Amino acid sequence: MRELLEKTVARFNEKARTDEKLRSELAGVERKVLLDLKDGTMYNFLLKDAHVDGVHDGTVDSPDITIIADRGTLEALFKREIGPMKAIALQKLKVRASIEDMFRLRKFF
Repeated sequence: MRELLEKTVARFNEKARTDEKLRSELAGVERKVLLDLKDGTMYNFLLKDAHVDGVHDGTVDSPDITIIADRGTLEALFKREIGPMKAIALQKLKVRASIEDMFRLRKFF
């Protein structure tokens, strides 16, 4: 899972580096994100100024965005085998975030 997360972060960072619209949309944005897998594994990362600093093990204090899913659902999302809205509708994915942050999250999928 960690390797897939790191590849996804690298792909996002590259897109943010080369996509002026995305970079300007995320300029000044700072969000702590927690990925909570149903098997108890947790990862976190910081999105700051259109860049993710890397994937870290464990929880983070006061996350702005919490994503809860099982390992299989997250893998399917990152591989684009399922869309985030379908995963939410099927109750395989839960996201605790503001509406604005929900729209920003779509940039990852």
